[in-house]
Amino acid sequence: MKRTSFSLGVQVGLFTLIRVLINTSYRMVYPFFSFFQGGLGVSVAAFSWALTLRSFSGVVGPLLAPLTDRYGRRPAMLVGMGLFVLGSGMVALFPRYLSFLIGLFLMASAYQIFLPAMQAFLGDRVPYAGRGRVMGLTELGWSLSFILGIPAVGWLVERVGLWWAPFGVFALGGMLLLGVLLRVVPRDPPGERHTAAVSRLQINGLLHSPQVLIGLAMGLALTSANEMVNLVFGLWLEAQFALQLAALGAASMVIGASELLGEGISALWVDRLGKERAVAVGVVLNSLSAVVLFLLGRTIAGALIGLFFFYLTFEFALVSFLPLMSGTFPAMRATVMAGTIAAFSLGRAVGALFGPLTYQIGFGFNLGVAILFNTLALLALRRVYVAEPSPALDGWGGED
Repeated sequence: MKRTSFSLGVQVGLFTLIRVLINTSYRMVYPFFSFFQGGLGVSVAAFSWALTLRSFSGVVGPLLAPLTDRYGRRPAMLVGMGLFVLGSGMVALFPRYLSFLIGLFLMASAYQIFLPAMQAFLGDRVPYAGRGRVMGLTELGWSLSFILGIPAVGWLVERVGLWWAPFGVFALGGMLLLGVLLRVVPRDPPGERHTAAVSRLQINGLLHSPQVLIGLAMGLALTSANEMVNLVFGLWLEAQFALQLAALGAASMVIGASELLGEGISALWVDRLGKERAVAVGVVLNSLSAVVLFLLGRTIAGALIGLFFFYLTFEFALVSFLPLMSGTFPAMRATVMAGTIAAFSLGRAVGALFGPLTYQIGFGFNLGVAILFNTLALLALRRVYVAEPSPALDGWGGED
């Protein structure tokens, strides 16, 4: 019986749904920190250790991505979803601290495996000239998780009252989407499994590729700049206006809306502007937004306007940067994308290290350091170039 061939649009829709589910599981621990910590019956320090262990999942992607380049994109995506179901199911069935610790790590590792394989799958099928639109649409899963997923989790835990209930929903949803993934995503054709490409020579070439290494450094600088503000803006709002709950609640809505708009604008315009130009525009506007935030941050309205544009421009730059990196070393695309995600994680770690220290001087100093990191990112961008052609496209620019 002949297998049904699904369109690229259906596959992109599925990938976006999967990302909403996984991103919701990742982001929910921040607004519901005390709820999960209290449900587990552990100290704040013990709960923080679980989140710290989760952060170390960033090393999983670069370690396993060469296998994705060697054996194919579809198997890696299936393994990633399988790990997500395993991790969330473990927490739901055995709601204890140890299970929570292991489950969080497995769920985060699943994302580190799934995401580069998904991006490489799209990179293989969509020519470079139209890739920004397609990748940008899948990035909507990040903002939608905050706008739709987090309120849904809040409604569930309020109605049920069990801290582990969301994990049961994640496990069931993951199993459903895993089945759809099996149906919708085709097997990798033999010619696209890249077995011959992943050799010592290719790996050596990747490790010594200036456009890849400089691109990774740029991604690190970009996310470091964002984290300098991201980590302390809540403290700043509390100290500035003494309206913690109201200000932070409004800021959360502002950030979710700005992320969604930034991703949508990138999906619409990155291919028209060109990836390099779009990233440069995003980084420059992000630095200008930091200045606006400093100037307008004397009132709540001004602070929220500044935060809105700061996160919008960052999301635009970041989402535009992904298709740019996907074209720097096509022979090992999944490995490059995994390295890019790891660079983002390292950049957030750098920002987390310096952000609280500079905040002791003042929030304006955080904004200044963010602009400095953005300047380094712009300098690095001048050395990043694409190694694959960019033909003119119609429609999606990919296969139907």
